[in-house]
This record gives sequence, C-alpha cells and structure tokens, in this order.
Amino acid sequence: METLRPVPRTLLRDRAYASIRDAIVAGEIEPGAVVRDAELAERLGLSRAPVREAFSRLVDEGLLESKPQSYTRVTPLVASDVRDAAAVVGAMHELVTRVAVPRLGTADLTVMRAANERFAAAVSAGEVDAALRADDELHDVLVRVSGNRAAAATVARYTPLIRRLERQRFGEGGSCRSAGLHERLIEACEAGDVDGAVHVTAEIWRGLEELAD
Repeated sequence: METLRPVPRTLLRDRAYASIRDAIVAGEIEPGAVVRDAELAERLGLSRAPVREAFSRLVDEGLLESKPQSYTRVTPLVASDVRDAAAVVGAMHELVTRVAVPRLGTADLTVMRAANERFAAAVSAGEVDAALRADDELHDVLVRVSGNRAAAATVARYTPLIRRLERQRFGEGGSCRSAGLHERLIEACEAGDVDGAVHVTAEIWRGLEELAD
C-alpha cells in the first residue's frame, strides 16, 4: 500500500487522518475491511493516539463506522450517501463560484487552465489518481479565491465520499468528468460571466449525483 507509509512526527493527528482517508478513497483499504489502530499505527510509524483520533474523525465523516468494544471498519459505498454528499458539495461549489468569479485574476485562470490540461491528459491515459488531483486543483482555485472558510470545510469533509465512487467507476471503465465542461467553466470565469460559471458548475456536480444512481 503506497499511501500508508511512515509520516513525519508533525501534526500527527492530521497526517494520520489524511493517510488513512486517502487509503480508503483509493481503495487500498476496501469497503467493509476492519481497521485496527495498533496495526495502522505501526505501519504509519506513529503511536496509537493520533490514529485513534483520526478514526474518530473518519467515523464522523462517514468513511468509517464503529461499534464500541467490537470493531471499526470501512463503510460500504451507499448510493444515497454519495448522492447526498454530491448535492451538498455541488451547492458549496456553486456558492464559491458566484463569489469568486468577479475576483479572479490572470494568474488564477492560468492555474485553472493548467489543471484542466493535466486533467484531460490523465483521463486519456487512464490515470485516475492524477485526474482527480487535477480536478481538485482546478475547483480549489474558486474555493480559495472566494475566501469562504465554511464552504471550504464542507467541501473538504464530503468530497472523499464522492471520490470513492468516482474512482471505482473510473476503474470499471467509466468516464471521469469532462475536460470540456471544465473548459466551459474557465471561459465563463474569464468573461466574468457569473451566472454562466454557476450554471456549468451545477452541471458538473449534477453529473456526479447521477453517477451515484
């Protein structure tokens, strides 16, 4: 498992959380798998305390489920949960897009274009992890420029639930989000077309709701 490797002893709780979350999203720890704090602590080179704290956070976010004194395991992929998460994350992206578009500068648009080029190349090459990273980089520009910390936190919390399904569908030969939709979004942003950018954003995330069906 490439994701689960020893981490520097800084911000241990957050690093443990990120490593375990990423392993779940990548499918390295499969749905239904039982996870044990002692085992993962050893593999990550940490004490059990930060791993336990990471477990608690992942339970709260829906990636793990726990029965006290019995087990902690990865939650199954449930279509309704993914659909609900996509609706919430999509609403947050529409919100930040509406705020961010008038504030975008040339450098921001350049970052978005470069991310979309990497996205398109990764999709063509069948590199799902690279595609999803590039997708995040593109949309994160709008989240960052909006300055809405509550929206950013909500996106960060619920996106992993969606990524698990996207990654599975891509691995089964399905398609990832369209680079063409991204291009339309960037064009609307460059033109300062707030309503157009919000419309394309809604179309992108509506497609993810439909993916859950």
